[in-house]
Amino acid sequence: MPQQPSVRTTGGLVAGRWRPGHAVFRGIPYAQPPVGALRFAAPAPPLPWEGTRQAAEFGPAAPQSGPVRANPQEGTDWLTLNVSTPDPGAAGLPVLVWIHGGAYIAGASSDPMYDPAALTGAGLVVVSINYRIGAEGFALLEGAPPNRGFLDQIAALQWVQRNIASFGGDPGRVTVAGQSAGAGSVAALLTMKPARGLFRRAVAHSVPGNYCTRALAGQVAAALADRLGTAPTAAALAGADPQRLAGELTSLSADLRGHGAHWGRLAQTGVAICPVVDGEVLPETPWPALTGGRASGTELLVGHTRDEFRLFSVLSGRLGTFTDEDARTALDLFAPAPDGADAYRAAHPRAGSQELLESVYSDALFRMPSLRLAEANAAAGGRSFLFELQLSSPAFGGTLGACHSLDVPLAFGTPDSPAGRGLLGDRPAPEAVAVSRELQQAWVRFATTGDAGWPAYRPGQRLTRVLDAESKTVPYPEEASRRIWEGRDPAPFDLIQPAGSR
Repeated sequence: MPQQPSVRTTGGLVAGRWRPGHAVFRGIPYAQPPVGALRFAAPAPPLPWEGTRQAAEFGPAAPQSGPVRANPQEGTDWLTLNVSTPDPGAAGLPVLVWIHGGAYIAGASSDPMYDPAALTGAGLVVVSINYRIGAEGFALLEGAPPNRGFLDQIAALQWVQRNIASFGGDPGRVTVAGQSAGAGSVAALLTMKPARGLFRRAVAHSVPGNYCTRALAGQVAAALADRLGTAPTAAALAGADPQRLAGELTSLSADLRGHGAHWGRLAQTGVAICPVVDGEVLPETPWPALTGGRASGTELLVGHTRDEFRLFSVLSGRLGTFTDEDARTALDLFAPAPDGADAYRAAHPRAGSQELLESVYSDALFRMPSLRLAEANAAAGGRSFLFELQLSSPAFGGTLGACHSLDVPLAFGTPDSPAGRGLLGDRPAPEAVAVSRELQQAWVRFATTGDAGWPAYRPGQRLTRVLDAESKTVPYPEEASRRIWEGRDPAPFDLIQPAGSR
C-alpha cells in the first residue's frame, strides 16, 4: 500500500490519507475562497495548482452564527469538500453527497458526527461539503446573487460530476443527502434548474419549511446592515469583517422577539436568516413546484423524528415552563389557516400547553414539510420512502424523546462522536444499535438501488417505516396532524412573509 493515496482531479493532484479499509481526502477546493473581490459573489471555479496538494485536513468552515457553532478554524477557504472512498482505484461505486445542517447559520463538514467511515465501509463513496451560511450565504443584498449557499452546493455537485470517477465513484449514481437545513437544501435542489442532472437520488431528514419572501429577506438584511452602520448592499458590506458580521447575525437572532410585530413567524424561529424565494435562484418553494409539475420527481428517502421540537425546548431551558399564552401564540402563528388552532385543540383535547406547543412547532417546522415533500415528490412522478424515528434518547433522563438530530449519529454510525454520546449515552442501548444498523442499511441500499427496503409511500396507503426497538411498516403514524394540515392551502411553511401578509 502506498504511503499516501493520490488522485488527479481537474485542479491538480491531491494526496490524502489511508484509514482502516478506506482512503480520505479532505479540504479539496471546489471553488475559490469567497473573499475580497469574490465576497458575496457566485462561486468562482477553483484555481489549478502545481505539484501535489496535501488533502489531509478539513478546510475551515464559513463564519458561524447562533448559540451552537462549529469549532472555528483559521482561513477563508470556506468552499471545500471531503471525499471518503473504499478504493480510489475502484470504478462505479455509488456516491452520497452530504450537506450539513445548522439552521443555515452554523455547522461544518468536519463535525465528528458526520464521520463517513461506517458508510464507506459499506461500499459508498461519501462526499461532504462546506458552503456559505448565515449572512455570507443567505442575506439578500443588493448587488449580490441571492441564495449563495445554494449556488455553492450546486458548484460542489458539479465538481463531483467532473471528478468523482477518479475516486472510484459513479457520477451517474449520486445521492444528495442532508438533515435539517441540509434537508431544506436538498428540497430546494430538487426544484432548481441548475441542479438538474447533478444527482439521481435524494435523502432528506427533518425537512424545514423555512423559506421567506424577498420583502421579508430585504427587511432582515436592512436590520442586519444597520447594526454595522451601513447599507444592505454587497458593496457596503464588502469591507465588513466576516466574523463581526456573523456575530451581529447572532445578536439579531437573539433579539427576534422584538421584531414580532413586523416579521411574524420568522420572529418565533430564533433564526433571522433563511433561504429566500427570489424568483431567480429559487423561483418558488419546493412543494408547489413539484405538485404543479414544474419539477420532476425523483427517488427520495425522507423522514422525521417523532418529537422534533423537544430538543429546542430542552436546550432553551423552557421545557416544563410553557404557558397557555405561549401555546396560543404558537397555534395562532404556526397552525394552518383558517381553523388550524381549533383543529389542534380538538385533536388533543387533554393536552396541556407544553404538548400543544411542541406538537404544532414539530409539525410546522419539520414533520409536515417532510410529509408534504414525500407526497409532492410522488405527485411529480417520483418514488418516496417515508420514515419516522420513534426511538427515544436516554439523555436528560429520557426527556428528549425522539428528538431533532437523533437520527444523524444513527445514520452515520457515530454514537461515539461528542454529539452521538450526548444523544445516545456512552454505551448505546441494544435497540439504538439495531436502529442505527437499519438506518445505515437503508441509506446504503437506497443510494445503491433506489429502494430503501420498505414499500414506497402512496396517498392511498401512506405506508411509513417506524424506526424503534421493534421497527415496523405502518400507515403514517401522525395521522391527526396530517388531517389538520390536509387541504389547507397555502400551508404556513410554504413561505414566511412579513407580519400581516398571511
